[in-house]
Amino acid sequence: MNGASREALAAARERLDALTDSTSVDAAQLAGELAAVTALLDREVSLRRVLTDPAQAGEAKAELVQRLLAGQVSGTTADLVSGLVRSRWSQSRDLVDALEELANVADLTAAQQTGALDSVEDELFRFGRIVSSNTELRAALTDRKATASAKSELLRSLLGGRADAATERLVTRLVTAPRGRSLEAGLESLSKLAAERRDRVVAVVTSAVPLSDTQKRRLGAALAKLYGRQMHLNLDVDPGVVGGMRVQVGDEVINGSLADRIEDAARRMAS
Repeated sequence: MNGASREALAAARERLDALTDSTSVDAAQLAGELAAVTALLDREVSLRRVLTDPAQAGEAKAELVQRLLAGQVSGTTADLVSGLVRSRWSQSRDLVDALEELANVADLTAAQQTGALDSVEDELFRFGRIVSSNTELRAALTDRKATASAKSELLRSLLGGRADAATERLVTRLVTAPRGRSLEAGLESLSKLAAERRDRVVAVVTSAVPLSDTQKRRLGAALAKLYGRQMHLNLDVDPGVVGGMRVQVGDEVINGSLADRIEDAARRMAS
């Protein structure tokens, strides 16, 4: 997003945080309702254009939203969407992207409130690894001919009872309504939002052998010192990794001797 859309989304994120700070707001319910509005505006292009038309008064657009959503969603959700349409958007589709992001953030907030955010982060990462290594599963989840209900049922059989409810909701929405994104890109976006929720940076660590708890702590501390922010380690094992370890933080990759240097720094810090 650029310009006006970025500012509008930032303001909406602040309003969402303020709402979910209240114990009276059910963050999971809010996520589901925002997702439903996302689906509506993604489908109804003409309505989306009306709600983002800069020639229309913001209050008039907010009143239209209130009439459309009355009785369909909670007053909290309707008010949040009304605030969105009062803002200016660079493109009409940016409004839908923003609603989708707010829905995902609300679900991650629900996980955080129950102490499950760490589990959700790890489950999203693991699910991505499973999909990338299983071509048949990926094909089934991205099959354009398959119905949303069929994909939901497949995910329920895979994740139901094995993953946190927030993970299942996030992945199901992504798979059943990809909105032009690849499954991998969508999962990466969700992982970044989860890390941002904790104001952490995600480091994908691939090692030739599993790391011990001590190694994990030392590596996490060394990376946190290097990047100046708390780190969340997504761990993977690949016997063929060059140099014994590969660390990726955003677009930056550290492997081989550089990874050894980080471990050395961590050992010095621990001693």
